[in-house]
Amino acid sequence: MKIEYTGRGFKVSPAIKKHITEHFKKVDNVFGEAVRAHVILSLEKHHRQVAEVVVHWHDRSLTSKADTTDMYTSVTKAIDKIRRQALKLHGKIVDRQQRAKPASKVAPGPTPPVAPEAPAPRVIRSRKHQVKPMTLEEAILGLAESADQFIVFNNATNGGVAIMFKRKDGNYGLIEP
Repeated sequence: MKIEYTGRGFKVSPAIKKHITEHFKKVDNVFGEAVRAHVILSLEKHHRQVAEVVVHWHDRSLTSKADTTDMYTSVTKAIDKIRRQALKLHGKIVDRQQRAKPASKVAPGPTPPVAPEAPAPRVIRSRKHQVKPMTLEEAILGLAESADQFIVFNNATNGGVAIMFKRKDGNYGLIEP
């Protein structure tokens, strides 16, 4: 990390530079790469000591300002604000990357041949069936004589529509509402 120092109203001492460097080492794991920081220290009205920190990271400028009666405390507070800003920005960057489409979907390589999808099922009308009133026995005889797999009829006993069908086991099935 490259740190520039500017003192307004006083000279920046090596002790303050060392303090700033130590605090930036704690924040270095958040930044993780080459970062430029500019620390502006100023003395205002002999009792207000202001520390302003500007960090250029990921094409963004993070700034913080803290003022107390002690320069070391001001620097510590300003660097802590920068650390919180960097963590927030880092979280946004990670979230954006995790929501991104995988590289294989953006720039796909050679894709394996894909079997064509089966078309959606269609309704094919074959013919109309007459619904006649019958008993169960008449429906079984009519189904046995025809080549159809089912017969639709009005049940003579209860008057409702019913369907009689041939089962695979040789028996007959009955569907009634």
